[in-house]
Amino acid sequence: MSSYPPSGPPRRTAQQTPQPPTLRQRLAGLRGPAVPPRPLDARALAALAANPGCGRRALLDGAGVDKSALASALGSPAPFGQSQFAIVRGNSFEAKVKGDGGGELLRLVHEHLGSTAAPPGPGARVPDLTAAGPEGRAARTALALREATAAGRTEGAWSLLDHPMLALEVAGTPAYLEPDAVVVHPDGRWTVVEIKSFPMIDGAADPAKVGAAARQAAVYVLALEKTAEKLDGAEVGHAVLLVCPKDFSNLPTAAPVDVRRERAVTRRQLQRLTRVEELAAALPEGLSFDPSRPAEELTEAVSAVDASYAPECLAACELAFHCRESARAAGQVTALGRSVRGELGALTTVGQALAAAGGPEPCGDPTADALRHAARLRAEALVLATEAASCPC
Repeated sequence: MSSYPPSGPPRRTAQQTPQPPTLRQRLAGLRGPAVPPRPLDARALAALAANPGCGRRALLDGAGVDKSALASALGSPAPFGQSQFAIVRGNSFEAKVKGDGGGELLRLVHEHLGSTAAPPGPGARVPDLTAAGPEGRAARTALALREATAAGRTEGAWSLLDHPMLALEVAGTPAYLEPDAVVVHPDGRWTVVEIKSFPMIDGAADPAKVGAAARQAAVYVLALEKTAEKLDGAEVGHAVLLVCPKDFSNLPTAAPVDVRRERAVTRRQLQRLTRVEELAAALPEGLSFDPSRPAEELTEAVSAVDASYAPECLAACELAFHCRESARAAGQVTALGRSVRGELGALTTVGQALAAAGGPEPCGDPTADALRHAARLRAEALVLATEAASCPC
């Protein structure tokens, strides 16, 4: 045998062939190797469903990026989220509602959504949902729902699941959701319960806050339906129970909220989301949203993902101030609102709209013709106002 090394490049074996990174590794690289993933919650999914065209939010939420830390690193922090006082007050009220084995909560559910079922007694089931990790808790919740449905059918028992864990796939990645409570009726019906600390005065609450709670509960209903599909006799109620303090006291009161419209809209919008792996595959190698990186580098990274800003984002997204500055700097009409964006059609910038308003007429474009007509009316109104102001009489 020759003692000389073989000529030519060495052959690559199967073990030496570099493998492309998995999606989990790719997403970990996007948020930073030392940054733990931030889990998706129902509030974030509801906001995401309200703006499905925003690839930036879909990617950042799918990768588990902490958008609050990212916004601060970009120099555009957003005062987003509840105050510490509101969180403590909400936790205290929730503990009061669920006290004594959830008897008061089950009474409210029976009163408003119990139908013809017998009232819940003192021996209502409250299963233990403790497990390791979100995957384990989701599996334990699915088992508890199965057992509670069977117990309701055979024994007529009510069951209260306190903070169950539900799984829902969003844009190709799993999201683990934790509603305040789910009640299993004796007839096999499952009801989502949302406990909020804002008051219900004379039987009515702030419509904006009720709407936000309904959109959040619709996400829970969608996740529950995925589990109910695997069980015979299980049904998810289309009405959720909203529990709030009564008037200006700390006593709980409740009202049913029909979420069929919100559920349909949320389901359709979530289905429209581009899958996270497609968004990640379109990004250059080495790009990262790690908040520890320089602001210039983070700005470039964020700009590499298309966004769909609207003024409504200010109440739902931590990056809204940064996206608003970018939209204004680029002269995008989306900064003026979705209604304006829809009216302007193919005119996507303020400059294009102003040029169309001052151009020659007619040009055959109905949007441009309408802008020129509006500009002419505005000019005439200014002239009349000037003449009226200068008239000595």
